[in-house]
Amino acid sequence: MVSVLDVPADKLIERLKEELKKIEAIKPPLWAQMVKSGPHRERPPQQLDFWYIRAASILRRIYIDGPVGVSRLRSYYGGRKRRGRRPAKTYKAGGAIIRKILQQLENADLVKKEKKGRVLTPKGKKFIDKIIGEISGKSGS
Repeated sequence: MVSVLDVPADKLIERLKEELKKIEAIKPPLWAQMVKSGPHRERPPQQLDFWYIRAASILRRIYIDGPVGVSRLRSYYGGRKRRGRRPAKTYKAGGAIIRKILQQLENADLVKKEKKGRVLTPKGKKFIDKIIGEISGKSGS
């Protein structure tokens, strides 16, 4: 069986994004177009489907890292902030986008909350494994 680490992340996230767009429970809120994804960013995301790309990426991270919480995801999506003359510092990403996406994934029954963080449900694991199988089948031909 092909694992999530055997498939190129960009292809997996692209396909997951397309499948997540079909799910009714996952929709970007109105404020998502106007907010930055963290204090280390200078502008809001310019991609029109940023919400779905981030949701797909979060699903992949949960698949790889097991129980994961908002704080750990904030660290993962954070980055370096350029502060002019002062040395650059590492900042965590904003939590609102991550938290809202996790809530939407829970409503879609792809993720569930446990004591140590969020984990994939069997439906979520099957959802990702199906796409991994399609991608590995295409690249193997």
